[in-house]
Amino acid sequence: MMEETAVDLFSVFEHGDAVLVAVFVILALMSLATWAVAVAKLVAWLERARASRVSQREIVESRSALNLARRLQGRTDPVAAIAQAGLDAARAFRGRWDGSHADNQRLDEALIRGIRQALDRQEARVQAGQTLFASVGSLAPFVGLFGTVWGIHGALLELAAADNVTMNLVAGPLGEALVATAAGLAAAIPAVLFYNLYNRGHRLYAQVLEANAHDVHALLMHDPALGQWAGGGHRNERAEPVVATAVEA
Repeated sequence: MMEETAVDLFSVFEHGDAVLVAVFVILALMSLATWAVAVAKLVAWLERARASRVSQREIVESRSALNLARRLQGRTDPVAAIAQAGLDAARAFRGRWDGSHADNQRLDEALIRGIRQALDRQEARVQAGQTLFASVGSLAPFVGLFGTVWGIHGALLELAAADNVTMNLVAGPLGEALVATAAGLAAAIPAVLFYNLYNRGHRLYAQVLEANAHDVHALLMHDPALGQWAGGGHRNERAEPVVATAVEA
């Protein structure tokens, strides 16, 4: 029975209508792309999680901008990229580094802007591939349904032209048409599952990035030697740094 079914499915490509064949090819490509992206994201996710844990530890153990820059040298994971963006923002700051409230306020804004931009870039990078999952999950069932409707239409035309209508004449074309709907669901269901799983993972990882962004911001704002490290001289340790309670969106 299994062998006959396989022959019937391959007969679509041997004798089927070009439109129906195109439907199966499109669905096969959708399914292949879905699984390829899912596996690639899983491998990248595991590597990113491992590297991010190391960068988180380096941030927690750092006591100054100089120490943080040395610890993160050569690291490229999202957590390290956010921390590096904060360091770059400090280097690019062109204030007086006199420890005044106004100067600290400008530094605070510069750090928040640089860290937030890096945070947005890293979140977009992590979410790569979600559009494919969403597109396949929403489009594949309709592509399969189109193939079924087209196949039934062709089968009815064959029946109308036949002199002697038998069950074998009806079952073959209709079965091939209905398989298109099943193929569409087979491509869509994994895509929807992957979308939901990775979407939840992205939300959790975004919280990790936010927490590390706050830590980097607090470390830099409380570093009295930040001005010297950034090339602008010493900061006045007697002035109270302005520390934002959150990295503003």
